[in-house]
Amino acid sequence: MAGTLTVWKFPTDTGADTAAHTLKELQSENLITVHDAAVVRWPEGAKKPKTEQLRSLTGAGALSGAFWGLLFGILFFVPLLGAALGAGLGALTGSMTDVGIDDKFIAQIKEKVTPGTSALFVLTSDATVDRVHERFQGQQAELISTNLSREQEDQLRSVFAE
Repeated sequence: MAGTLTVWKFPTDTGADTAAHTLKELQSENLITVHDAAVVRWPEGAKKPKTEQLRSLTGAGALSGAFWGLLFGILFFVPLLGAALGAGLGALTGSMTDVGIDDKFIAQIKEKVTPGTSALFVLTSDATVDRVHERFQGQQAELISTNLSREQEDQLRSVFAE
């Protein structure tokens, strides 16, 4: 799959929505191509987060609703999913590993996305990085995960560092 899968965490349960709006503007100006995106909002006091695939950004989306459902199920809703499904889950999660979703990724997300926060999961390409950076100034995003190389990831983090 072409594209960069990144996960951004925000210190409020509405931060990811603000970022998604910014992404939509950037895409309309041809400064980034969004292939798929989803938001996780976890209001303070809620037992579980609310998740939503952002079809308004992507139309059909490059990843299926089943992909997001499985990912968010593993992350937030069904801790025993792996034990219940056994080997059948292996084939499904194998394709996730191809885009950088592995045990380390899952552990990082579970640790960081907690009540009172939100996260934006986005599959992009063709970003004009400096222009994208300008528009995200002040949004307090923390890059949790990406399938970029270490060098590309360090470059991305340095661009978004305040």
